[in-house]
Amino acid sequence: MKKGLLVSLGVIALLAIMVWADRKFPAVGRPAANTPSAASEAPMPAVVIKDLNDRDVTLDQYKGQVVLVNFWATWCAPCKIEIPWMIEFQDKYGPRGFTILGVSMDEEGKKVVEPFVEKERFDVSGQKEAMNYPILLGSDSIADKFGGIMGLPTSMLYTRDGKKIKTIVGLVNHDDISKAIEGLL
Repeated sequence: MKKGLLVSLGVIALLAIMVWADRKFPAVGRPAANTPSAASEAPMPAVVIKDLNDRDVTLDQYKGQVVLVNFWATWCAPCKIEIPWMIEFQDKYGPRGFTILGVSMDEEGKKVVEPFVEKERFDVSGQKEAMNYPILLGSDSIADKFGGIMGLPTSMLYTRDGKKIKTIVGLVNHDDISKAIEGLL
């Protein structure tokens, strides 16, 4: 009897956690309950982030462009899967008013990110290519200004007028994000 009660309580607790997680961390392309959707767009945060040359970068500099902010790290395996797609998107859509801002969340900062960016090459359509979009040095406080991130990679898509329309926690779906970018250009 006690064992059955414990199992039942465990199942109820698990279901409650699943409901909470589903709302907090939505499936790709579906906004969370607390995440802006196309109907209630959130503006780009007013934040200053250093690039690899120690220059200040603001998101306001990219108003007028479709922007994909991609939080990543050098040690993140799913991030390394996405990087060739990001390079491809920057090549394909950059001339049409699109940019990716790669925000590295490496705790060691520039000393690990800069060599990674300089040395690593990624297979893009059979060619070895370097990261071709701005790389910025993030931190937990910077991530908090975007509403916080729960895992890496996390990507946020912004319209030309700086409104966030999509947050993707985890690996992006190549075709879905490509369609979303094209729809905004």
